[in-house]
Amino acid sequence: MSAKSALRRYWKPALATGAGGTTIFIWLEEILAIWLDILSLLAVLLVAGPILLFNHFVFKSATPRKEDINKQEFNLNHETK
Repeated sequence: MSAKSALRRYWKPALATGAGGTTIFIWLEEILAIWLDILSLLAVLLVAGPILLFNHFVFKSATPRKEDINKQEFNLNHETK
């Protein structure tokens, strides 16, 4: 349901039950607040995405390679005490 159809459908009950323009203004304000919440979530994703990609590519070299793991296991198995 789009905002226009909801507004066209409910303008008469809003006018009858409320203070006329004030009720419609409050409805539009609530719709705007919902859209701003959605927009803020998208902005967080837009900012966090590049940070996570940067973290992934910069610190990818910190993950142990297969050769390092095999060498460490070899050293642990052949340690003399």
